[in-house]
Amino acid sequence: YVSARKGLVQISAGDLLRAEVKAETDLGKKAKEIMNAGELVPDELVAELVEKKIEKEKSNGVILDGYPRTLTQAELLEKILSNHKLKINAVINFVISDETTFKRIGGRLTCTQCGKIYNKESNPPKEEGKCNSCGGEVVTRDDDTKQAIKKRLDVYRQQTKPLIDYYKEKGLLKEFDAKPALDELKPKFDELLKELE
Repeated sequence: YVSARKGLVQISAGDLLRAEVKAETDLGKKAKEIMNAGELVPDELVAELVEKKIEKEKSNGVILDGYPRTLTQAELLEKILSNHKLKINAVINFVISDETTFKRIGGRLTCTQCGKIYNKESNPPKEEGKCNSCGGEVVTRDDDTKQAIKKRLDVYRQQTKPLIDYYKEKGLLKEFDAKPALDELKPKFDELLKELE
């Protein structure tokens, strides 16, 4: 949504890792095992993938989605951005309850071909199991099980939550209440984007 509105490339560390998994690279095989257990892939490996993508896509700037997730990743990211003469303009923390997280992630469906995301309850594909955009198969990701979601929330509290304070201290953090229904979020998010211009 933001990348389309701002003409920026979205870089999702998770998508980069899943592409490695799909290609069955050595990194992908290692990452699959770790991700399916709900754990975080080692910081250096993720940073390497992110840097390669930034090198390729940095022209107008990028949006990092789900990265960094640890203080070590944040420090690695600062080095990467410095090497490419880029800087962070803002960090947006989407605030939602565990219950909402389980509903949204537990109901998430992803197209195996184009990566478009649906939700079983709030945004199902028109035809069950088939992507509206490309006709590809729509599936639940292997790492979207209840057990893996719970583990990811635990990992978030232990490893990612300290980033909130880190970016707050730098004056870069913007909190966004992401609990309302998705159709209610867009106008509120547009307001936040205007504040950041």
